[in-house]
Amino acid sequence: MSKKLIALDLDGTTLNNASIISPKTVQVLKKVQDKGHIVSIATGRPYRMSAHYYQQLKLDSPMVNFNGSLVHKPQKKWAYEKEYSVQRDIAFEILAQKEKLHLDFVAAENRETFFIDNLQNFQKDFFATDTVTDENLFSKLKTNPTSVMLKTKNKFASFVVDTLTKQFPDEIEVRTWGGQDAILEVVPKGVQKAMAMAVVAESMQFKPKDIIAFGDEHNDVELLDYAGWGVAMKNGTDQVKSVANDMTTKTNDEDGMVEYLEQLLAI
Repeated sequence: MSKKLIALDLDGTTLNNASIISPKTVQVLKKVQDKGHIVSIATGRPYRMSAHYYQQLKLDSPMVNFNGSLVHKPQKKWAYEKEYSVQRDIAFEILAQKEKLHLDFVAAENRETFFIDNLQNFQKDFFATDTVTDENLFSKLKTNPTSVMLKTKNKFASFVVDTLTKQFPDEIEVRTWGGQDAILEVVPKGVQKAMAMAVVAESMQFKPKDIIAFGDEHNDVELLDYAGWGVAMKNGTDQVKSVANDMTTKTNDEDGMVEYLEQLLAI
């Protein structure tokens, strides 16, 4: 089989419901790489909140973060690197509507740091760091952030998406991370995973027909549509299943992605 570029979403796809990569997933993805295929993560998460998964899988491939706002080779200089940002004013506008939008918190994210509406909303697991200081307060945000991250209840998620998309139709996209919580990622208009994965593919001379992509949520729709072979998770949304070439027979909590990959690549 020709070499494949395998694009993997994290939450609801590569991660189980406890946000862990199972031993079986690690094992299969190592075999996949040993066969010469490239594994590349494409996630809504900031780099800080996904770096440990990249390291656990011993990857050295390019990576997509913030649903496409950052495409980079972690810790390396890379000629194809791209980073997009949201206007700072929009971040403050969203913060001003926190109550109206039923948001639990509003955070602005850059590659290396974050800014949060108030320090009581800091959860160290969530922000992948033990330390938070007044320097992390939203008022200290002086540049355009790479993304704005919103946490809400699942029942309010579509209301938040609709409201903000109507308010800033030409400036932003509002995407989800997928997974258990309603985490919404606000990124610049036109930014999505497929666009970023096309940069990865070009850098490594892969054609779309040689890309296999896995995802579970509406932020994976363009990615699965773009890939030569797009696979929706059994636990995925109807929208993502509608563009996929196929679907896993098991969920993310049952190693559905790697079981499918083992069969597809005959490992």
